[in-house]
Amino acid sequence: MDLAVVDLSRLQFALTALYHFLFVPLTLGLSFMLVIMESIYVMTRRPIWRTITRFWGVIFGINFVLGVATGLTMEFQFGMNWSYYSHYVGDIFGAPLAIEGLMAFFLEATFVGLMFFGWDKLKPHAHLFVTFMVALGTNLSALWILIANGWMQNPVGAAFNPDTMRMEITDFMAVIFNPVAQAKFVHTVSAGYVCAAVVVLGISAFYLLKGKHKGFAKRSMTVAAAFGLLSSLSVVVLGDESGYALTDNQKMKLAALEAMWRTEEAPAGLTLFGLPNLEDRHTHFEVKVPYVLGLISTRSIDKPVEGILELVAVAEDRIERGVVAYDALEKVKADPTDMAARGQFETVRNDLGYGLLLKRYVEDPRAATPDQIKQAAWSTVPNVPLMFWVFRFMAGIGFLMIGLFGTAFILCTLRKHETKWFLRLAVLAIPLPWIAIEAGWLLAEVGRQPWAVEGVLPTFLGASSLTVAHLWTTIICFTLLYGALAVVEVGLILRAVKKGPFAEQEAREEDAAAEGEPAVA
Repeated sequence: MDLAVVDLSRLQFALTALYHFLFVPLTLGLSFMLVIMESIYVMTRRPIWRTITRFWGVIFGINFVLGVATGLTMEFQFGMNWSYYSHYVGDIFGAPLAIEGLMAFFLEATFVGLMFFGWDKLKPHAHLFVTFMVALGTNLSALWILIANGWMQNPVGAAFNPDTMRMEITDFMAVIFNPVAQAKFVHTVSAGYVCAAVVVLGISAFYLLKGKHKGFAKRSMTVAAAFGLLSSLSVVVLGDESGYALTDNQKMKLAALEAMWRTEEAPAGLTLFGLPNLEDRHTHFEVKVPYVLGLISTRSIDKPVEGILELVAVAEDRIERGVVAYDALEKVKADPTDMAARGQFETVRNDLGYGLLLKRYVEDPRAATPDQIKQAAWSTVPNVPLMFWVFRFMAGIGFLMIGLFGTAFILCTLRKHETKWFLRLAVLAIPLPWIAIEAGWLLAEVGRQPWAVEGVLPTFLGASSLTVAHLWTTIICFTLLYGALAVVEVGLILRAVKKGPFAEQEAREEDAAAEGEPAVA
């Protein structure tokens, strides 16, 4: 496999995934914020809450359409750019994606039209139910997609079949209740809720700074403050749960994001600052908080956290066993009735993926030299400086969000919505959740390398047989198309904000005035 093709395929998928995830968080969060706002309308029957719900529903709709369009492209890439990956693990990976399409996507697609066009045709309680079903479908979509992604991080409930030469499901319930997938789901949707709350808070602050739509803005700001505070707190708590899931399932990722080169005895400390050095394999000028990492990753004060060097040694042992597994598998392919080879394969089958890492350096892993085995073992270490700094950047924004929404909640409680310095801060904070969320995806995907599926299939073996020219053509086309779509979406949202929440009512009044009739509110 041409590694340039692999790298470009990874770049293309990364660009489309990161672009797609500009829309997903806002959709996740706004859907349930709409449920909250409309619930207040149904309970109070005050027209202002109907106006609030409809305005934020417009923002949701613009974002929803772009999210669907970019998500479809991602799914096509599994067949176009990652055909061997799809062949090798499609039986497992394809099931959650199929369920997401059949159950979650059709659920939200069915009800989203009713939500937008049913305001004057459905009773308030019925319309609230429709809005809730849209929110449920949106979040169920995220659940099934993250179950698929979680399986790539922690491939449970599946086994390699030497007769079909593919991975197959052995326990679908284990795939669904994968602890990594569940931790990723709650952490990801909470981050989406924070994103939506920041957008509502920031746009409301903008209106208050301009002295426009004050009643609308203050109510929206209050909902955003309460929803955002709960969500930002849950992101930190559930991030702790994600750290605990890494301890058992992705030890190398945990060691890399902490730049922990050697196993740290209990209780392990959390590094606040340091300068990871790849040459001497040491982190200089470390500033640590005692006990914290041990509590997060092991839920104890008496268990060590394994370091990179020790994990590389483990990988080297597994690669050597993987060579034995590869040899036994080749014998089974040559003679399916060779029971001795089958028996040998069963003893080391879990290490086959590690043996396949050698294919990057030698065509037949059985011919690998000790130096190539060491090289393959070190390839299991992701980019340590990138992991280290991206994690701290993401975590720093997370704590800033708690401070932002804590302040907003206090000001709204004291009815000091128009505090100028805070309103300016709220507007400036709008991009921060997206930056943190994209950083989180970088951590998840870069930290999994060199694996497409952790411990099962190396990334470089999963790509399709494409050419560099093909990939550059599609990357350029996607970039131009998505760039145009981004301009369209931002333009539509800015136009909706500029028109304001009462644009529809004002238009009716203007039409009524032109016809000499009283407007109907």
